[in-house]
Amino acid sequence: MIYKEEPALRVALFLTCVNDTLYPDTGRAVVKLLTRLGVDVDFPLAQTCCGQAHYNTGYRHQAEPLARHFSDVFGEYDAIVTPSGSCGAMVRELYPRMGERARAEGRGDGLARTLAPVVPKTYELTEFLVDVLGVTDVGAYYPHTVTYHPTCHGLRSLGLGDRPTRLLAAVRGLDLVELPGATECCGFGGTFSVKNSDVSAAMGTDKVRAAESTGAELLCAADNSCLMHLGGTMARLRTAMRPVHLAEILASTEKEPWS
Repeated sequence: MIYKEEPALRVALFLTCVNDTLYPDTGRAVVKLLTRLGVDVDFPLAQTCCGQAHYNTGYRHQAEPLARHFSDVFGEYDAIVTPSGSCGAMVRELYPRMGERARAEGRGDGLARTLAPVVPKTYELTEFLVDVLGVTDVGAYYPHTVTYHPTCHGLRSLGLGDRPTRLLAAVRGLDLVELPGATECCGFGGTFSVKNSDVSAAMGTDKVRAAESTGAELLCAADNSCLMHLGGTMARLRTAMRPVHLAEILASTEKEPWS
């Protein structure tokens, strides 16, 4: 009998503006990780901002061309993977709202039809690993004590649940400790941190102090926008703890000293 091999998924990396500009190592880590798991990852060079910053600041019509462009760039792929819960939530949660708003304003269904194809196939990294690839042990080794902060978009918009912590728990050498008040916002919130800087700074301080209380070396999250805020808070408080993106932990394969 001849078995027909299933065609490989066409997977694209949606890196996001923050990662492209400030944290390119996170993107490299995603490619390294997925390649190790047998996934051939494409990086469409035409990708730009998804429109989240515009939409959340009230420039909703101005976000529409960026959303259309996102769909044009990524629409042909089977899966779109991003190491950012906030940008993933923009596509999954807010692109449908943009289409509904256009319809309600009497502009027809064109925008909704344009954006609909990319919505269900956009995955935050941990969703793709656990739900699509069906893995929690990705073969990582990371000999450090880590505590995990579930960011608001990942927790509330995407409903990531325990996917990130299941992945971390399977990393050899890693000691995962629980973060007190884990579900509390870190205070970043994009423009919230600019418009309400005092409140944002206080929330960031509370989060970092909670992380310090665990005795962990590193504070991990799946979104570099929140880690940027927390990393700045750590520097201001002169703490020994440092932030790290989940993808960089999962991509690590340092050899055990006894191997």
